[in-house]
Amino acid sequence: MKIEHIAIWTSNIEELKMFYTNYFGGVAGEKYTNSKKSFESYFIKFDSGAKIELMKMPEILLNLNDTVNQYIGLAHIAISVGSIEKVKSLTEELMKAGYTVVSEPRYTGDGYYESCILDPDGNRLELTI
Repeated sequence: MKIEHIAIWTSNIEELKMFYTNYFGGVAGEKYTNSKKSFESYFIKFDSGAKIELMKMPEILLNLNDTVNQYIGLAHIAISVGSIEKVKSLTEELMKAGYTVVSEPRYTGDGYYESCILDPDGNRLELTI
């Protein structure tokens, strides 16, 4: 068994598509549009076979992710980038590009080496080895 994909609602589907393809090497499939429902989506596929589905509809409410308070529900997506140096360099690259770094690269109490950044919609991404 494996997780086939996760889905993220967004109000700016093109910006999120560029973020995941430019910084994480994802490959975007063709855009799907259902004009009757005003629905748009892209599947972003990664080398591991995992996918993120980006979805947009006008009536979806804004993301209420909060960098201080935690709520029940999806907490983060962890993306393995392959090495300590890649965690460091990608975190710095994203910070320089204006993305929010929630936590700098570090070893956690449970032994992970990671940083945490926010994607353009405020979704938490852990960058791990």
